[in-house]
Amino acid sequence: MTHKNLNKAFDEAVEKVNSHTGNFPADVLLRLYAYYKIATRDMSSPGSRTPLINAFKANALFQTQDLKTDEAKEKYVEAVNRYFDSIKE
Repeated sequence: MTHKNLNKAFDEAVEKVNSHTGNFPADVLLRLYAYYKIATRDMSSPGSRTPLINAFKANALFQTQDLKTDEAKEKYVEAVNRYFDSIKE
């Protein structure tokens, strides 16, 4: 996939997640959170008021810290597609 196509697929996946009105499972949200943060190079700290949620977010980031930006975008798109395919069935 070209860089331009990857960026387009990533933007579409982000829009799909943002417009979804249902609830995501926690494990899916944590993966998407970590991939998104790396893909967008957002180095801000987790913003939850709940320390336990921040710990889970930090752990998700730790597990994905070796990904490059484009790898994180690819994994984000794959995770979104896998999730939405699973709820169609």
